Amino acid sequence: MTHTSVAAYAAPAPKAPLERTTIPRRELGAHDILIDIKFSGICHSDIHTVRAEWGDGGNFPIVPGHEIAGVVAATGPEVTRYAVGDRVGVGCFVDSCRTCDNCRAGLEQYCTGELGTVNTYDAVGRDGEPTYGGYATHLVVDENYALRIPDALPLDAAAPLLCAGITLYSPLAHWKAGPGKKVAVVGLGGLGHMGVKIAHAMGAEVTVLSQSLRKKDDGLRLGADHYYATSDPATFEALAGTFDLIVNTVSANLDLNAYLGLLGTDGTLVQLGVPENPVAIAPFALIRGRRSFAGSLIGGLAETQEMLDFCAEHGLTAEIEVIAADRINEAYERVLASDVRYRFVIDASTI
Repeated sequence: MTHTSVAAYAAPAPKAPLERTTIPRRELGAHDILIDIKFSGICHSDIHTVRAEWGDGGNFPIVPGHEIAGVVAATGPEVTRYAVGDRVGVGCFVDSCRTCDNCRAGLEQYCTGELGTVNTYDAVGRDGEPTYGGYATHLVVDENYALRIPDALPLDAAAPLLCAGITLYSPLAHWKAGPGKKVAVVGLGGLGHMGVKIAHAMGAEVTVLSQSLRKKDDGLRLGADHYYATSDPATFEALAGTFDLIVNTVSANLDLNAYLGLLGTDGTLVQLGVPENPVAIAPFALIRGRRSFAGSLIGGLAETQEMLDFCAEHGLTAEIEVIAADRINEAYERVLASDVRYRFVIDASTI
């Protein structure tokens, strides 16, 4: 298979600073589109990946980036969904098996043959090479795995919707957040701030549960009705048995039994963040109240498009700070220090 080289930022080894390099992109196949990347969001999972904190250490060099927004620059001969100039996005995966029950149900994110946008070897025999993500100038992707970004959404602030937006939209929609429902969002970061906006737009009564009250003014501005500090034990007493749905966006190891106690009867705590260590759940925390502890992973293609359209309809975008590519390593350190409100986005023209 022939390739074209494009500029990118990559981590050459675990925990090494990212540096400018070139990577291969495949030539256009019949159903491929070439995306001129305009913006790429920085997700906390990018940092976990390049620091080899999730398992086997990965296939270095790694080019992160799965919140990609750009414009179609060229199309393969059989492409029908997009034309040159269309505004498109790519999220956490760039292909799937297309035939399993999950793919047929529009739940491609749960396909065991899913091909991740970053650092994944092709599991179903398409080309056998690792994938390189969106910290680059261009991306080649099958037209069926790109999403249309509505004109109402600016590309820079839309980029984080491809991960942060859908990661919150999917569980909020699945567990039916809406009028009459009390929803809590744990953590007001890159994920959590989108959860507040989306849950509010869905009509739910929204509470932020954050370690401190430092971001209270932001939380209320973004759509929260209430804001509590989890560092205060009185919070867990005052809110016991309150919520229909809690979405936990943080990756720290929390006492989840305390959060389960905040659920009402038949309430659900949905885990979105991925802590470094396994979590312990006391059976009585579930049994008393017929409560559920669940997980959720991004969304399928149709649901991601639904989320983008919902955000356009309601004027929802991520709160962003746009940076030049030579500030990626600095941005990583600031993410780890919680010094971003609320998502860094790389200007790909600076790569």
